[in-house]
Amino acid sequence: MVDKNRIEGTAREAVGKVEDAAGELLGDTETQAAGKIRQAAGNLQTAYGKAADEVQDATASIIQIWEEQPVMALLVTLAVGFFLGRLSVTAQR
Repeated sequence: MVDKNRIEGTAREAVGKVEDAAGELLGDTETQAAGKIRQAAGNLQTAYGKAADEVQDATASIIQIWEEQPVMALLVTLAVGFFLGRLSVTAQR
């Protein structure tokens, strides 16, 4: 599933590129700078959308594993909790 931020970010990048090119063509440095800023903002929004997609996919995978192998998932969860608890106790010393 594509996050809406990826779509909006890509559109913002495209508008920024057009704005940058128009500013360069017209010799308008303010428009050109605004276009570069819009491109950068679009790039960041696209990256955020990609990260959100990755988290969503990872979450779906974890849920699928939990549903298919609940005992194994429970054992792994308990082991991780145990080791994190041990690390916490060791770090406090």
